[in-house]
Amino acid sequence: MAEAAVSQGMSPSPARRWLRRTAALLVGAPLFAGLLSATASPAAQAAADPGQGVHVSLDSMAPQAPVKSDTLTISGTVTNTGKQAVTGAHVGLRVGSKLSGRSAIDETANRKAYVPGIDAAELGDGPTVKFARLDAGISQDFTLSVPVSKLGLGEDGVYPLGVSVSGQASGRQSERVLGIERTFLPWQPDATEGKKTQLTFMWPLISSTHLTAQTGSDAQQTPVFADDSLARDIGPGGRLNQMVSLGKQLPVTWVIDPDLLATVDAMTRNYKIKVGDNLVNGTGQDVAKAWLSALEAAVQGEKVVSLPFADPDLASLAHHGRDVPGSLGHLQSATEVAQKTIDTILHVTPSVDYAWPVEGAVDPSIVDVATSAGAHNVIARSDSLRDGSLPYAPTAVRPIGGGASAIVADAGLSTAFQGDLSMADASTLSVQDFLAQTLAITLQDSDKQRSIVVAPQRTPSVSQAQSMATALHALDPQRWTQPLDLSGAATAKPDPGVTTRVPGAGAYPDALRRQELPVDAFQDMKDTQGTLDRFKVILAAPDRVVTPFGNAINREMSTSWRGDPGGAQTYRSGVQLYLDGLANQVHLIQKSTATMSGRSATIAVTVQNKLVQGVGHLVLRIQPKSPTRLQLGEDGAAIGEQPVKVDGDRSQSVKFTAIANANGPVPVTARLYTEDGTPYGDPMEFTVQVSEITPTVMLVIAGGVLLLVLAGIRMYTHRKRSMARDEPEGDDGPGTPNGSADADPGQPSDPTPDTGPESGASPGPGEKVDH
Repeated sequence: MAEAAVSQGMSPSPARRWLRRTAALLVGAPLFAGLLSATASPAAQAAADPGQGVHVSLDSMAPQAPVKSDTLTISGTVTNTGKQAVTGAHVGLRVGSKLSGRSAIDETANRKAYVPGIDAAELGDGPTVKFARLDAGISQDFTLSVPVSKLGLGEDGVYPLGVSVSGQASGRQSERVLGIERTFLPWQPDATEGKKTQLTFMWPLISSTHLTAQTGSDAQQTPVFADDSLARDIGPGGRLNQMVSLGKQLPVTWVIDPDLLATVDAMTRNYKIKVGDNLVNGTGQDVAKAWLSALEAAVQGEKVVSLPFADPDLASLAHHGRDVPGSLGHLQSATEVAQKTIDTILHVTPSVDYAWPVEGAVDPSIVDVATSAGAHNVIARSDSLRDGSLPYAPTAVRPIGGGASAIVADAGLSTAFQGDLSMADASTLSVQDFLAQTLAITLQDSDKQRSIVVAPQRTPSVSQAQSMATALHALDPQRWTQPLDLSGAATAKPDPGVTTRVPGAGAYPDALRRQELPVDAFQDMKDTQGTLDRFKVILAAPDRVVTPFGNAINREMSTSWRGDPGGAQTYRSGVQLYLDGLANQVHLIQKSTATMSGRSATIAVTVQNKLVQGVGHLVLRIQPKSPTRLQLGEDGAAIGEQPVKVDGDRSQSVKFTAIANANGPVPVTARLYTEDGTPYGDPMEFTVQVSEITPTVMLVIAGGVLLLVLAGIRMYTHRKRSMARDEPEGDDGPGTPNGSADADPGQPSDPTPDTGPESGASPGPGEKVDH
C-alpha cells in the first residue's frame, strides 16, 4: 500500500520536503531527543546537537544519470551553523543500497539527520575533502570526483547518495558526523529491456493580466498597459524569454494562453503605459517582436495546446459562476477566440480540446463546466483523482463519462519543481528527485507500456524552468523514458482497473476553494456585459468597443487572480468605470428653464456625442408631467419622440412642437432610449414656462379686429354708392336693394397666424462640439 500511495504521485516537492522536515523537528524534537539519548550512538547524538551543526549544500552533480564509464562529480558548500569551531573535518561520500520504490525515495528525502544503520557508511576508498578548521558561521566549497565504477552500484534502480561532514567540535575528542545532505543516483546505464515510460511534459506559456480595457481614440486604438512588467518578462533573461529559449530545445507540449500572445502582439506596435494618472509611451516593441519570432520558430512542427482566452478559472466558474446567468457564455466565447488568436499570430493550428483546472483538482461540477465549451479532455492530477488500488503509476488517460476523458498528471512529478529553486542546492535536489521518480515508475512494471503526464505549475520562475530543462535534458538518452506529446497521451490505451469516478465536491481542497473568485465577481462581469450590450447597439463601429471589453471580461475570470483578490476587484472596477465613462459620452445637455410665449412654440433638446465614432439607433423622448397643460405635436400627444443620429464629436439639436393650454411652469422630462425601448443614460429634467396673455396684447388684438371691421364697412358703402350712380333714371325693373345681384362680401376671414408651426423633423448631423 505504501508503494501504491506513491504511484499516485504523492512525492513532495523540495519546498514541501523542507516544510515537512521543519514541522517534524518542531513537533518531534523532544521525543526524538529522548530516544537518541537512550538508544543512539555517540555519533548520532552529536549530529542531533544544534550547537554543533554543519549544513551541507549540493550545488551541482554531473552527470545526473551516469553510465559505467562516467566519473561522478559533486560540488557544494559546507557551512558551520553551530556556535563552536569544527576541527579535523572532512567531506565524504556515502552510497546506500538500492531503494525499493517511490515510497522509499520519499522516505529518504524526508530524513534530515544522520541515522547510523540507515545511512550508509562512508566509501572507504572514496573521495574526500579535508578542512583543518571551520569556524562558526564560515563556509567552504568542496568538489568530490569518483569513477562510477567505484561506487559499488548493482542492478538497475535508484540509489541514495549522501554527502556528509565529519569532524571534531571544540571540547570533544571523538569524530562524529556533523551534517549530511542526501540526493539520489538513478542507475540504469543501458536502455531498459522492457517497455519505456512514455513521458509527456506540458510546457506552459501563461502570464497574468497586463492589458487594461482602455484604448486610444485613434484609428489604431492604441492599447494601454497597466505596467511595463511584461516587457521585462519577455526581454533577455526574463521568465517568458527563458521559457521559450529553453522550451525550443526540449520534447515538450506547448500549452499557451492566447491572451499572452495577443498582449505581446499589441506591444509590437505603439502602446501606452499607465504611470499614475498619466500615459507614457511604451518602448518594448523590439523585445516583443523578437519574442514572438522566437516562439513562432520554436513551435513549428510541435504540438501546441491552447487554453481558453485568458485562462479562465474553471473551478471558480463551476462553484460560483454558475449561479450568475451568462457566466458560462464567457467561457464559450473565450474558447472560440483562442484558436484564431494562436493561428493568426504563430501560424500554427492549436488544439482546443483540453481543459486544465487549477492544480488538476476536479469534482463533477468542474468537469461539467470544463466540457461545456467543447473540451473533451480534462487535465486532472493524481492527488485529486486517485488510483489507490494499483501498485504502480497507471497510464494517465481514462474515461470519466459523457464522452470526456481525464488525463491524470502524476502529482509527484508535477510538483517536483515548486518552491524557491534559485539556490543551486534546491535545484540540484529537485532534478535528482525527478529523475529518480521517473526511473522508479518505469521499474514498477517494465512489462507495461505506460503513459505518464507532467503538468507543472502554470507560471514557472526562471530557476524553476531551468531546473525542469536540466531534468528533461538528463532524460535525452531515453534509457528508461521516451517523449510523447499530449495528443498521444490522450489517445493511449487506459489501464484496466484505473479510477474513472470523479471525486465528489467534498473532496475538493479547501485551500484551493478559498482562492476562488466569489459570486460577486461574476455578478460584476454580468453588470459589465449588460452595460456593453446596451452601449454597442448605438455605435456605428461597435467592434471598436466590443472586442477590447469582451477580452477584458474574459480577463476578469482568469486563473491568475488566485491569491490576489484585491487586484481582481480593482481590475473589474476599472473595466466597469471606463466603460461607464465611454457610454456617458453620449448624453443630453442640461437645459435651463425654457420660456414659451403664446400658445404654440418649439422646444429644442441637445444630444451631445463626445465619442470619435457616430451613434444612432437612439430615440429621444420628452414628456410633460402635466400633459393637459402642455401637449406635443400637431395631434396634442402626451409624449414627444424623435429619432437621433449624431456624428462623432458633434452635438445635435432635436426640436419638438409644443402647444400650451394654460399659463405657468410645466416640468418636462427628456430621456434617450434605444430603438427597442431600453433607457439609455440618465433622464434630464427642465421646466417650460408658459407666459400669460397680457392686457396690452389684448388691446392690440382688439384694435386690429376693429380696424378690419371698419375697413369692411367702408368698402361696402363705397361699392353701394358706385352702383347707384351707374343705374338709369326711371328704370322700374328689378334691382331694388332687396333684389340686388351683388353678393354680400361677408365678414372678413379669421386672420392667419403670422408664423406657422415649425417642423418637428430631426435635422441632419449638427454643429461641431465646442471643447
